[in-house]
Amino acid sequence: MRLSRQFIFALFVVLPLSLFAAPCRAEDDGAVTIFRNSFYGGLAGGLVGAALLAFTEKPGNHLDYIGYGAAAGVIAGAAYGVVKSTRALAEVENGKVKLAMPTILPDYIPAGARGEGGVVLMAEVLRGKF
Repeated sequence: MRLSRQFIFALFVVLPLSLFAAPCRAEDDGAVTIFRNSFYGGLAGGLVGAALLAFTEKPGNHLDYIGYGAAAGVIAGAAYGVVKSTRALAEVENGKVKLAMPTILPDYIPAGARGEGGVVLMAEVLRGKF
């Protein structure tokens, strides 16, 4: 029982305090973005899983909710990080061509004279600095 109290204290008090460090420089690295979003997603998912324990009859028998929530949060955070870090199918950067999944962006086109319009999905195919 003492070990679980220490774990809960470390999880909810010490760990969040260690996350608020000021960055020393800006980074534009996709792997760092994906890892950071996965980490925060796992923390948020674990908290949601722990919150769901309040709705169970015997919370001690359902501690796996925390793990399931954390796992779902890591997957959702990784997916968000991938979408956030990649912007075009092919990017030209420093003379090198990078291939990645394009970000799909919704856009609204107003109705014209013929009454056509609506929501359109767009994706960048090529992006580069000239």
